Order: sequence, then structure tokens, then C-alpha cells
Amino acid sequence: MAVVSPSETANKGRSDLIAYATLSLISIFCAVPFFWVLLASLDGNAQLFLHWPEQWTFANYVRVFTKEDGAKWLFNSLFVVASATLLVMVLSGLGGYALSRTRAWWKLPFLYAILLIRVLPPTALVVPLYKFLLTLNNAEAAVLRPIFGSYTRDIMRWTGFIDGYLGLILVLATMQLPLALWIMKTFFDGLPRDYEEAALMDGATLIQRIRRVLIPLALPGLAAAGLFAFMSAWGDFLLPLIFLSSPELQTLPLGLFRAFLRINEIDYGLLTALAFIYLLPAVVAFGFARRFLVQTFSGGVKG
Repeated sequence: MAVVSPSETANKGRSDLIAYATLSLISIFCAVPFFWVLLASLDGNAQLFLHWPEQWTFANYVRVFTKEDGAKWLFNSLFVVASATLLVMVLSGLGGYALSRTRAWWKLPFLYAILLIRVLPPTALVVPLYKFLLTLNNAEAAVLRPIFGSYTRDIMRWTGFIDGYLGLILVLATMQLPLALWIMKTFFDGLPRDYEEAALMDGATLIQRIRRVLIPLALPGLAAAGLFAFMSAWGDFLLPLIFLSSPELQTLPLGLFRAFLRINEIDYGLLTALAFIYLLPAVVAFGFARRFLVQTFSGGVKG
């Protein structure tokens, strides 16, 4: 048994103290902006600098939903991002399973090719993507206009490729799908085929194997892929700015941008209330997916 000298113990104690002090300072540095957002959102006289509120109030949150379009921005963001996340989870689950179980020479080049989409910066893809979706949007409008007449714009608010929910959902899902495919492919690689073979021997159909075997086993991987897709899409500002122009379709990031660009002066109470509301869905999503993430990154399914 090795004997630790007092000098080594003292050196280790000093090293631990320095490490904990450094981590504490970094944590405080990262937490101060969030602390300011929370305090300023509850301050009746919010300012740029951090201070303890003299008047505690929820008036800033009330103004977000009464005098501003906060409810509409929140609905648009949740609808678009949730739809894109669900689409990514379905496609990455199916695609990841197919790529994991397929034996072909083209599989690895294909995986690297789709990952290239995620590596390229979105600004490099915006112009060609916008032109492509604009062509589809004009074609859709030409088909719908003779049928629905004046109601075409209302329909295309949901199904339009430009300045419509559908186009932004497809673009956000396309940007997040490559990484999600890699996550699900890697996750399915770690799942033994014994479960599927046992279900097949019991006479289960393909739909039954998917519903009763694959989906329950794939939940941790789907949660991880969905969380990454949700967080990336929720924080996206450029794509909604480019593909949405109607005020009634704008999302929370665009609402924050509008609140920051006030003509007279910045309303920090309104701005921080919007920012805190903007934080909440991401925190809730992480809390929901956390237990699945632990299982995903600790080795998948055991037994």
C-alpha cells in the first residue's frame, strides 16, 4: 500500500481548491446574464445594468401577451419547431434503422455526403434554397388560385413554401436531419438483433415489430436526436428571417429582434420578459429528454 506524504496531500488540496475556484468563477460568469434576465423581467423599471428590483411586478409578462404579439410569436415558434422536430424524429428513426441494417458499399459515402449538409454554413445554402422554394411556391399558388380564389393566401399561410409554415418546417428539418440520422444509425448499431429475431420467430408482423420492439428500444436515441433538433431549430434566427415576411407568421427570435430595435429606446423589461419566455421551452425539453440522454450516452440497451 502506497504511503501518501503530507506534502503530496497538501499539493493535491491546493490543486483541488484552484480547480473548484476556477469552475466557480466560470459558473458565476455564465449565470450572471441569466440572473439579470430574470430580475429585469420582474422589474418595473428595468435597466441595462444588473440591480435588485425596487418594484417587483409581472407587468412585463402581461404586456408581452396583451400589448405585443407574444402569444402569436410563441405559438408560431412552438408549432414550427415541434413540427420540424417530429418530422426529424420520424425520418431519422426510419433512416437510421435502414442504414444500420443495410450492408452496402455506398452506405459510408452516403453518410458522409448527408453530413456535408450540416457542415456547410446555412448562409451558403440560403440563396439556392430560397430560389428553389420560391419556384415551388409560385407553382403551388398557380394551382390553388383558380380553385380557391381569394382564400389562396389563407391556405398558403399553412402550406406555402415561402412565407408559410410548411416551407420553414421543411427547411428546419432538412438542416437538422443529417446529425439526427447519424445519432440514430449509431444507436441502432448498438441494439442487438436478437430482439427482432425473437419477435419474428413469434410470428410478429413488420408493423408489430416496429411498434412493440423497435420503437420502445429506440426511445432513448429518438429523444437524443429530437432534443438536438429542437434546440438547434428553436435557436435559429436566420431561416425564419429569410423565409417569413408576414407579421402574423413571425417567431419568437424575430419578436426579440423587433423588441430590441425600438425607435425611441429599448424596453428592457419587455425584452427580458420575452427572453425568459424564450428560454423556458428549451429548459422543459431538456428536462423531459434528460433521462433518455443518460441511457443513450451510457451504452444504450443492456441485457
